[in-house]
Amino acid sequence: MGEAKRRAEQGLPPRQKKDIQRDSSPRVVPWLPITQNQKNQFYAITIRGGWIGIGVVVLLWIVVRFIGPALGWWVPADM
Repeated sequence: MGEAKRRAEQGLPPRQKKDIQRDSSPRVVPWLPITQNQKNQFYAITIRGGWIGIGVVVLLWIVVRFIGPALGWWVPADM
């Protein structure tokens, strides 16, 4: 039995639809479905990702240049 039929037989009112919260910020370009909030979130994520990438490169450089040779894992070509 369907939900609507069951509710009608029990004398219950129809089920109310859920309120979907939509992003009310204006679009970046009218024909593109991207809002200002989405644009700002994208900027924040990419900036954070860029800093994480810089940190990984610095950490890798420290391991390759200092930690690896100090532990005898390899010998740098310039030594």
